Amino acid sequence: MVEACEGIRVLDLSSGPAGGLASMILADFGADVVKVERPGGDPYRRLAAAPMWLRGKRSIEADLKTRLGQQTLHDLVAGADVVLVSHRPDTARRLQVDAETLRALNPRLVYCHVTGFGPRGPLANYRGYEGVVAAKAGRMMTFAGQTDRDGPIFSYVQVGTHGASQAAVQGILAALIAREATGEGQTVETSLLQAMMPYDMGGILIQQLMRRFPKLFPEDPWSAFGRMPTLQYQPVLTKDGRWLQLGNLVEHLFHAFLVAADLSEVYVDERYQGPPNQYAEDAREELRDRILAKMQERTLDEWMQAFIADGNVAAEPYVTTQEALSHPQIVHNGAVIEVDTPAHGAMKQIGPVGRLSQTPASIRPVAPQVGESRTVSWPVTASSAPSANGSLQRQLRHPLEGVTILEFATIIATPYACSILGDLGARVIKVEPIGGDPMRGMVNGVGATKTTASKESISVDMKSEEGREVVRRLVEQADALIHNFRPGVPERLGIGYEDVRAVRPDIVYVSAMGYGSDGPYAHRPNAHPIPGAALGGAVMQAGGPSALAPVEGIEAIRERSRQLMRANEVNPDPNTSLVIATATMLALFAQRTRGLGQHVECDMMTANAYANFDDFLAYEGKPERPVPVPGLYGLGALYRLYETEQGWVFLACPSESEWRALVRTVDEPRLRDDRFATDVGRRDHDAELAAILSDVFCRRTADDWEQLLTLADVACVRADAAHPAQFFDRSQHMVENGFVVEADHLRWGRHWRAGPLTRLSTTTPSTGAGVLAGQHTRQILRELEFEAQEIDGMFGSGVVASELP
Repeated sequence: MVEACEGIRVLDLSSGPAGGLASMILADFGADVVKVERPGGDPYRRLAAAPMWLRGKRSIEADLKTRLGQQTLHDLVAGADVVLVSHRPDTARRLQVDAETLRALNPRLVYCHVTGFGPRGPLANYRGYEGVVAAKAGRMMTFAGQTDRDGPIFSYVQVGTHGASQAAVQGILAALIAREATGEGQTVETSLLQAMMPYDMGGILIQQLMRRFPKLFPEDPWSAFGRMPTLQYQPVLTKDGRWLQLGNLVEHLFHAFLVAADLSEVYVDERYQGPPNQYAEDAREELRDRILAKMQERTLDEWMQAFIADGNVAAEPYVTTQEALSHPQIVHNGAVIEVDTPAHGAMKQIGPVGRLSQTPASIRPVAPQVGESRTVSWPVTASSAPSANGSLQRQLRHPLEGVTILEFATIIATPYACSILGDLGARVIKVEPIGGDPMRGMVNGVGATKTTASKESISVDMKSEEGREVVRRLVEQADALIHNFRPGVPERLGIGYEDVRAVRPDIVYVSAMGYGSDGPYAHRPNAHPIPGAALGGAVMQAGGPSALAPVEGIEAIRERSRQLMRANEVNPDPNTSLVIATATMLALFAQRTRGLGQHVECDMMTANAYANFDDFLAYEGKPERPVPVPGLYGLGALYRLYETEQGWVFLACPSESEWRALVRTVDEPRLRDDRFATDVGRRDHDAELAAILSDVFCRRTADDWEQLLTLADVACVRADAAHPAQFFDRSQHMVENGFVVEADHLRWGRHWRAGPLTRLSTTTPSTGAGVLAGQHTRQILRELEFEAQEIDGMFGSGVVASELP
């Protein structure tokens, strides 16, 4: 079989995992990736996961500070399709690896620039470490209240790196698709800061609505940080002292849990009629205590056996990422591959980002040694030179212009993935049930503004014959269909892969499921806290395996469960969205370049394995995943939070040159002690170093430290100035980079919304507002050539609907 990216030549000049993961995905699907490394190699090769994200590539050494190194690079650029760069903007220009320089050598080149904070604005040349970006963007404030101390909490899962790597792949493929039409390459920009934005689920809009509609939105959303989790998302302690995460958000799943847990007698109490989020507070807390007590009557394995047999209860144990490598469904899905490598022997590595039926991944698991290819030659061919046939070229406004996607999905993960594709210019038609996506009922409907952005909506009763005819006509005009139903449901609704392919043979059909289409857990529901617990991210955010120690007494159990759920925050849903969008783009690229339709499968478990990339592999001698220091300040003295005279800062100082700059700038004699003269010495005396730095940082305010140390090119930022939504709402840096854009919602009016995850220089993004349920029902039915009388009849009989009057 052909691979999706076969024939694409990629020069990877990036350093570290964000670019490394992006080029790994391209290599997995057939691209010829050459990693251009500085003399001695990428310094991030020291990371435990590097043997994985280096896989499938060739390596050459080039000193880009010399003319010879630059000429070597420029010779390769002339024959390349893609260049991937992660230098800060000023550094890229200094080394002559900026977009203007390289695209002048090859106008068909797709130049992808992955930065920490974006290419423009006051933060553009800050060092873009994950922790620094997370702290500056307010992400660490989202965990405030997780422990009993004040201030921000270190954010463990590297969502910025995960998001930026996926966005880079999406942007590169979008630009390559556009090149098929225009004959020209372009610049693709993404950043770790943009990649933080998927994790704000409507907060930026709430900030604006609190000012505009104070009676409707009277409460500061950040005041809820100390509260207990919802009943549907309750972590519970079992008889054998192990923690289990429940994830039954949808009402019928919560009721299924109560029945499976032998708690159905609560229904005789009139206080428990209706949805659980409508229970009175005293009734809710009484039921919580009953649930917590009941779950201690059986072991975790006994409960899991019952829940798996039931098939309608979402639950998974809290485990580490290393334990997740043995999860039966993850192994079944091929998300864990076992390989032999020359450098590390037997290894377990992460599998492909998606399962594509016609252009599958062919993973080459070996990581190259530094410079082992020595020389690489790419002749300039028709694929890499400017197109000579101008008559076939046309102009595009947006990279996915002309692509129509049908979305049959609810809640967050899959709908937001479709919004990402809508931002790239695809026409996304959200096909909703009568009454709309359940997400519309959350937070006064604000949450759905993000998951319905850049779409049209039609509400259809798909169980009726007339409704199925509407869907059949939609399928005739679609290039892709994306759904998140459990196995068997699409077939019952008449939109299974074979049903759809019979109407549109070249369709890209994406099944985005909780667990997968088959296997031991495929029949089960899944929701955001489940992968958080099952893939290890929540355990590390909680403080590491010690956070799972059993406690005694209902009050202690309540408090530990609160802490676990605070650690198990929203990230698993957006983590999944990003992977669904990437897998869809791989298939769309194959469709656009090779005319192939196919079935694509994604699942929440694999997607969150990618988000936990730093530990989702195993080999003899692999360093253990670092545990946060007590108090959840960070990972060590030189990568952690510090309280200052006023406010908090996050310091990232991992390299020798940065350490020397830190010592010079703070002028603290104790830092010149021989104990701290080497990297090994600093690690061996980490607690002592942290104590000294804690004392030093108390001498100035957080803002003063940020100004002083960033001028010395040491990464140090204030970490408590704002929560993410407040930062996105107020920051001029966000506006200057186009990371927030204006939108006009029919209900909420004009407002800022998160901008696109990638920006393309020629075919610009298309960022629309969220939409109401069925907002475009009449318009779409007219396009499908239904007569006015037929349309009125369908509205009258309840076959279709709209929130519009």
